[in-house]
Amino acid sequence: MAYKLGNDKTWVLSVVCFLLSFATTMAGQDKVGQATIGNGRFIEELEVEKLLEKMNKPAVKSIKSHDGDVIDCVHILNQPAFDHPKLKNHNIQMRPTFVPKGRNRRLAESKPIAQMWNYSGSCPKGTVPIRRITKEDILRASSFQQFGKKDNKTIPYLSGSLHSRTDNHEYATAEVWGDEYYGANAFINIWKTKVQQRNEFSLSQIWIMNQEDGTNNVESIEAGWQIHPMLYGDKKPRLFAYWTSDSYERIGCYNLQCPGFVQVSNEVVVGGTLQPLSVDGGSQYGISLLIWKDQGSGNWWMKSGDTDVGYWPASIFDSLSESASRIKWGGEVINKKSNGKHTTTEMGSGYFARAGFGKASFFKDISVVNGNNNLETPNYFNTYASNPMCYDIVLKDYSDDWGANFYYGGPGRNPFCQI
Repeated sequence: MAYKLGNDKTWVLSVVCFLLSFATTMAGQDKVGQATIGNGRFIEELEVEKLLEKMNKPAVKSIKSHDGDVIDCVHILNQPAFDHPKLKNHNIQMRPTFVPKGRNRRLAESKPIAQMWNYSGSCPKGTVPIRRITKEDILRASSFQQFGKKDNKTIPYLSGSLHSRTDNHEYATAEVWGDEYYGANAFINIWKTKVQQRNEFSLSQIWIMNQEDGTNNVESIEAGWQIHPMLYGDKKPRLFAYWTSDSYERIGCYNLQCPGFVQVSNEVVVGGTLQPLSVDGGSQYGISLLIWKDQGSGNWWMKSGDTDVGYWPASIFDSLSESASRIKWGGEVINKKSNGKHTTTEMGSGYFARAGFGKASFFKDISVVNGNNNLETPNYFNTYASNPMCYDIVLKDYSDDWGANFYYGGPGRNPFCQI
């Protein structure tokens, strides 16, 4: 049985009206979708601008460096540190009360290190030099929340276990634990290390660490040099500092990219490029770093060469407000395993430790600060290489010129290191 739909003209008109109505509705939905996307981008732009305004403080003077950085000379009282809720009424400590006692050895062949921005100008007294953060710096991060932070897979150890192997972080380190430590010192050799991908890094540093009793919470103060394309947008070796009080989760950051580290020096940029660099088979360069707990104030100070750069206030830590339980020296890389293969990102100079002086990268003058505020050489070191076919470490004999020392590093992927 057939149903009559009306005459042909009526039927055609009904179909045309329906199609026009459907098309209009879909077009409206598309516009709504476009508006939503556009609004999302607008919100992202607002978030970026808000973050830039928060981090880039008003400058008394700005310096354009030859390496592409812009260095802002910010009044010492306006630096990012004082946005921290625990530092609202903080009185700046302009110099340490006590400096650890002990001789700082240096190789006669080792040359002093400088920063590129030093050749373009200087910051006046009463200001601190801060690398200006750009929109591009923020957008390279995986999220606004992750900008300026390490991921929590970077934790070298947790409670009960010496090391917690992660999927993409690899280490070659010397370490001490089992006592109360109040700082550490080392001279760290610097190289132009190859980093394969933008989301990988290679660094050489000192770790000052503590783990709260009965918890997995790790607090850490770190400093050294790194090549970190995602953080800086280039592959230049840079001086860096880092801190965390919650196992690299939310609290803490690199350099001055969040409230915490208080800078006092008007001569050093934390996050600034370093040069000259060591030459394969030639002159060797490096930085001398000392991190210690000031017995007068309780703050953790950082010295680069002969310069007191600044400090981490004791009040921003819990377990580290007293002392450290573990000290580490060495290298770390991120291995993203592109195409299922181990990265070619290098550690140190890119040579294995056995290559020796002029080839392999080294740490020397390794010491800890004891409870009497003296620099002393530990009685023992534990060495650790998470993947020794890719990166290794060799502890060398103590000497009067080098003190406690080791060679470390490696090329990453090679015939014996594939995954």
